[in-house]
Amino acid sequence: MCADTRNKKLDHKLIQKEIMEIIAASPVRISPQYFEKTISETYDLEKTRVKQMLKDLIGQGELEYTYEFGSTYLVRSFSKPVRIATHVVIMPAGHSYSPAPDDVVIQIKSGAAFGGGRHPTTRLSVKAIEYVLKIVSPGGLNKRCSVLDIGTGSGILAIAAVCLGVKKGFGIDIDPCAIAEARDNLALNHLQDQLVISDRNIDSFDQTFSMVIANLRYPSLKNFYPQISKLTDPNGWVVLSGFRPHERDDLMDLYTAEYFKCIWTADEIDWAAAVLKKI
Repeated sequence: MCADTRNKKLDHKLIQKEIMEIIAASPVRISPQYFEKTISETYDLEKTRVKQMLKDLIGQGELEYTYEFGSTYLVRSFSKPVRIATHVVIMPAGHSYSPAPDDVVIQIKSGAAFGGGRHPTTRLSVKAIEYVLKIVSPGGLNKRCSVLDIGTGSGILAIAAVCLGVKKGFGIDIDPCAIAEARDNLALNHLQDQLVISDRNIDSFDQTFSMVIANLRYPSLKNFYPQISKLTDPNGWVVLSGFRPHERDDLMDLYTAEYFKCIWTADEIDWAAAVLKKI
């Protein structure tokens, strides 16, 4: 193979990688027309080559089309295994994947419940859970550590916590569809003996948990502050996501005023997450 041909192939791969990064980081949805125009101008490429790159990325399962309100957009595809954190890979049901020695592979059935990995808050929450269980406490929280996932959706966050080292716990939700899908996902990951999914009210718990997870919008995170404070073990951990970066200071002021210390925050595409430790 001549050097010029190798360089063209290398450029093609590098540009595809940068395209994926652009789409992943974009705070707005990208139409195919905008994609073709922007990539063509950015890299000084003929539109025919850009169209072929797009076709290749879709054929490889890296991108897919989504249709909303009569318009077509390009989004990252989750129709194949996708790494969403250093050690966590999400895999659609029915696929196979060869994990690295320290990988956690979570099977998630496609459905209507929130938490398939597409939304930044899901990925941020998984990274936050991984931070606690892989970096801060790699040996585990304690022998009887437990998790409570408030608004569990697909169950992905509770599942991630258990797969990363928490022994048992609960995922609660008010949506019957979410409860059914989360239970299916427990079965896919063989965690029925460690996690319970139910419609229990948050006020019905008379125990505390090593980790409390809440990927909810900002008003709900504020409203649940008394219950989350009460339900978290001394020296326990709280993972919050679902708020915007500009809402972070107000939310952290509330949580850190008395019971918690914020030890980690991250942003992705105008969403934010935080890890707090009870003090």
